[in-house]
Amino acid sequence: MRSTKRSDHVLPFSALLTAIVLAAALPSTIAAQTLQPDIDFRAGFDARPGAPTIEALLGHAMGEAISEPDELARAFDGLTAAFPERVRKIPYATSWQGRELFYLVIGTPERIAGLDAIRADIQTIARPDRHDGSAIEAALERVPGTVWLSHSVHGNEIAPADAALLVAHHLLTAADDPVVERILGDALVFIDPMQNPDGRARFVHRFEASLGAEASPDRRAAEHDEPWPSGRVNHYLFDLNRDWLAITQPETAGRVDALLDWYPLAFVDAHEMGADSTFFFAPEAVPYNPLLVEEQRESLALFGHNNARWFDRLGLPYFTREIFDAFYPGYGASWPSYYGAVAMTYEQASVRGLAMRREDGTEWTYGESVERYATALLATAETVAVNRERLWRAFAEYRRSAIEQAREEGPRAWVIPAQRDQRGADRLAALLARHGADVFALQAPRSACGLDLPAGSYLVPADQPAYRKLRVLLDDDVALPQDFAREQERRRALDRPDEIYDVTAWSLPAMFNVDVARCARPVSREATRTVEADVLPAGRRTGPDAAVVFLVPGGSRGTGEFLAAALRAGLFVQSNEEPFVHRGRSYPSGSLILPAAPQPEGTPATLDRLAAQTGVDVVGIDDSWIDDGPDLGSSTVRRLHPPRVALAWDAPTDIYAPGALRFLLERRYGYPVTPIRTATLGRAPLDGFDVVILPDASGRWGGYGRVLGDAGRDHLAEWVGNGGVLVTLAGATAWAADAGVDLLAIRAEDQLRDGGSPGDDEAVDATIDADGGADAEAKRVPGTELTSLEDFERLARPEDEAPDAVAGVLVRTEVDTEHWLAAGIKPTLNVLVRGDRVFRPITRDRGRNVVRFAGPDDLRVAGYLWDENRRQLAFKPFVVDQPLGRGRVIGFTEDPTVRAYLDGLDLMLLNAVLRAPSYTGRIR
Repeated sequence: MRSTKRSDHVLPFSALLTAIVLAAALPSTIAAQTLQPDIDFRAGFDARPGAPTIEALLGHAMGEAISEPDELARAFDGLTAAFPERVRKIPYATSWQGRELFYLVIGTPERIAGLDAIRADIQTIARPDRHDGSAIEAALERVPGTVWLSHSVHGNEIAPADAALLVAHHLLTAADDPVVERILGDALVFIDPMQNPDGRARFVHRFEASLGAEASPDRRAAEHDEPWPSGRVNHYLFDLNRDWLAITQPETAGRVDALLDWYPLAFVDAHEMGADSTFFFAPEAVPYNPLLVEEQRESLALFGHNNARWFDRLGLPYFTREIFDAFYPGYGASWPSYYGAVAMTYEQASVRGLAMRREDGTEWTYGESVERYATALLATAETVAVNRERLWRAFAEYRRSAIEQAREEGPRAWVIPAQRDQRGADRLAALLARHGADVFALQAPRSACGLDLPAGSYLVPADQPAYRKLRVLLDDDVALPQDFAREQERRRALDRPDEIYDVTAWSLPAMFNVDVARCARPVSREATRTVEADVLPAGRRTGPDAAVVFLVPGGSRGTGEFLAAALRAGLFVQSNEEPFVHRGRSYPSGSLILPAAPQPEGTPATLDRLAAQTGVDVVGIDDSWIDDGPDLGSSTVRRLHPPRVALAWDAPTDIYAPGALRFLLERRYGYPVTPIRTATLGRAPLDGFDVVILPDASGRWGGYGRVLGDAGRDHLAEWVGNGGVLVTLAGATAWAADAGVDLLAIRAEDQLRDGGSPGDDEAVDATIDADGGADAEAKRVPGTELTSLEDFERLARPEDEAPDAVAGVLVRTEVDTEHWLAAGIKPTLNVLVRGDRVFRPITRDRGRNVVRFAGPDDLRVAGYLWDENRRQLAFKPFVVDQPLGRGRVIGFTEDPTVRAYLDGLDLMLLNAVLRAPSYTGRIR
């Protein structure tokens, strides 16, 4: 059902603009001005001949309905057809559900006709290492300003995408608007209208299914109450605004390529927030990442001042600097900063429908929100046009000074040696290339950086314009500013929430668990090939076709890819629990053993295909004599069966968790899973599955206990007892470890008290009556004497609290490499810890602590970790394995699949899913 009811007091967008253009010509910076009382808000602009109306393009007037993705796509096609000399539409990706993502370039006919030359000039400016100063100077004189407006990365943040059409329409159709003339006179405007069309489609479909005869402003109405997983996420339930480090999704990959084509000077990521707020624009809150340069911070203020001028002239409220910091580099509004742009987050109060009543009693309509957003976007484009030369010269200096900084401070290069997990090294190198860095692969062995580097190692020179981006991706740690950290400690001492907006650790070498060396001297690029984005080397098969056994060395992510593919191909696959040596070559635990006799016909050709696909070496041997270690017929060699895998889907899972896990298994490793709604898991027969995975849970949806109940718990326990493997992650592990559930024999701990052991009962010291306040039913409690502020704080603190929540820190774990679940795993792994979960170890009579956190002095790898959490988390479990009847429960106390960017944990997850079923008592 499409609503056609529009608020009568919503003004035409052109009338809002009229208020702005009555002002004098805009200087490069300007203070806010007072709204003129005599402005005629009803006036409009003449349209260019033949210009289509918004209603003709969309099929409805702007603000009457939330435009569907297909409607918006058709509208932009209509604009492109109407003004082919002024706009070019460029596709850049296809979503998982088959929707085209595209951007528009809007400019004068002369600039649109000369886009290729403009792009060549931009590439010249961006590569001072490849072009001389005169060529760069000539390009700087010619090139127009560029502003990239990116909209609705979260599909339920609806107004920005419609505002994108409104802005494009006005830029192309207004014939007599001085603001448009100013913008197009000195700039190109890039409009990416829908960063997440799949999520938007989900939101609009759900909204329209709930809509009645007219829109309800009551926030309790079904049209405003989004069910799981909401329209925020894409098809695989990714928050695309946090996919800019790992670049796992096609929407992000295409957008990154487009930005590296054009290096736009200013980038706006247009979001929405809660209905009771106003409008947020730059400057952002502290802390700023130290790898941002001062000129970028100054330019943020430049944009903020002009936005404020427009908002003040229209009497619109706004705020700056309070939230949305610029520390974490993995947002859409952060990523462009590290190639030299001025990148900004804009957030506006959302209607999340067609009308919303705020807490203060005022009502807010969709049409108003669209028009207000369009105002901010045009103000931003104007700032770029007016400051074209300043912004381009700042960009050119950013790129030039990056090379100079690399030569002055180091490192001079990074080296990724060829290593046991070669697939991990390959993936990291290709990802760096995707980010726009120059990466080179050695084609022959070489000594460099104090290392003997085999062929297949990678070199990343520092003296390139991407130096600061490489630093932010490869540095071990980026410290929070000390004054900001001290303020967070003060707030925490008072039990107030911290102001850390996202994770504080993101080092790619740590997250990939891949060795990367830093070099004090430059490294020669001779005898290398350039690494292309996301292009991974192929593996190969060696040895005779008529081999007795085919071997695949363990320990690489490629081994996991090969295992998944081999099981799906119907091959007979075995694996070793202990390392062995054959003809001088070492095979670690977790290697794959494929005896030739039981294989299907055509196996050599299949092995060739799988080796090329997964990057592994498949070694055919004509004898199976083992030089050292267990023989291939040993009981430590076990057959691996293709498991049937079910995944909990729907509430109460955290909306991102099941999607990331499903993406990893299905897309990265090619192994299918069956998503089953969680409530169904609690009652449906599960005999057709070998593995059930419960992803991280969200408190918003009430937890697994609320959805499964006692009956669901008993149903799962019975299935495990009959030979199933239950894998629990993070919040699901907390549920399984609850005393009332008891599927895992570990227990969550309370907060560490006063430096003592977990569970200490003493809440106050001996000078205070220990019974004070203990009896909640008493009208009075015994008197106490508080002799210090410390006494007061002890009494004011609740007796039972969870540990303080950690925003996101990388910590070190140590692996029990003798357990089969750790086959092929390195002795140490890095884990992202978030939240407040700390568990006591499982006792040896109940199970095995397969992976535990390191000691307190070795625990932190990167990020900001509260000291109490550091001490309490030390030596506690990360992965536990517990037999239950003929089956087993494998619990991860943190989520190894978060954002699909902890690549170094992939093998651990694959072992739990693909190997564990072969370690149960289920009869096959």
